[in-house]
Amino acid sequence: MVFGLTARPDMPEALALAAEVAALLGERGVPPVVDEAIAGAIDHNGDIAPLGAMEMDALIVVGGDGTILRALQHTSRPVFSINMGALGFLTEVPPEEWRQGIERLLGGDYVIDQRAKLETWIDGERQPDAVNEAVVHTTQISKMRYFDVRVDGNRAFSFRADGLIVATPTGSTCYAMSVGAPIVDPRAHAAIIVPIAPFKLAARPLVVADDSTVEVKLLEDKDALLVLDGQIKRQIGADSTLRFLLSDRTARFIRFDTDFYTRFRRKIARLMTVEEENGT
Repeated sequence: MVFGLTARPDMPEALALAAEVAALLGERGVPPVVDEAIAGAIDHNGDIAPLGAMEMDALIVVGGDGTILRALQHTSRPVFSINMGALGFLTEVPPEEWRQGIERLLGGDYVIDQRAKLETWIDGERQPDAVNEAVVHTTQISKMRYFDVRVDGNRAFSFRADGLIVATPTGSTCYAMSVGAPIVDPRAHAAIIVPIAPFKLAARPLVVADDSTVEVKLLEDKDALLVLDGQIKRQIGADSTLRFLLSDRTARFIRFDTDFYTRFRRKIARLMTVEEENGT
């Protein structure tokens, strides 16, 4: 089995751990292909390739959720992740358990957790798929936009708001959760539409079927910004039409435990600890 390896490039702790992972894999006779963006920082002398050009069976990611989402823009291979972020909803093992995790990975002691992706179109042009969400929001602080939202051609609602989130079940524990949307079991076949600070009491989060097409239009002559997974940004013209639907592509995660509810409780407990440590 051939492994790729990447890490958060601006975090010294993540790079140091990535170097240890590469060394261990080398000792086990399966040296990884290392992302060229970090190869110099970890002093790797083996195979190097751009993330999107790696020939591998699985990708090891050392970092937080953002690092994983960045990686998933470049590969469809299964991802095994070591958390170096504050929370890490998408990650699998904490840094103190990385050796046990790698040993289980090498031993094939894992399962593949498939997650839905979101397909996004701007005026008929397909954008990169998102694992968590697509966010449409204002380009100016304190300036609302007027949104018209239709599901399968039927008007769902129209409202003024700071923005709009269309999320996958995986993304229900990310930005959508922070603005009051429901937590959705990732096994559910659904998508979530979430207004951000709407100026309308009836504009509530809406869960739609997995085969639905969500169409969003701006009803005023004002631009907006589309952000996919916090990684990719697109300017949206006032006359643009956005379409969202669940993709036929999936993200694949290497897991040792697929119990979503235990994972969720642990992550929320971690979040509370972080908030206490920061005095928030």
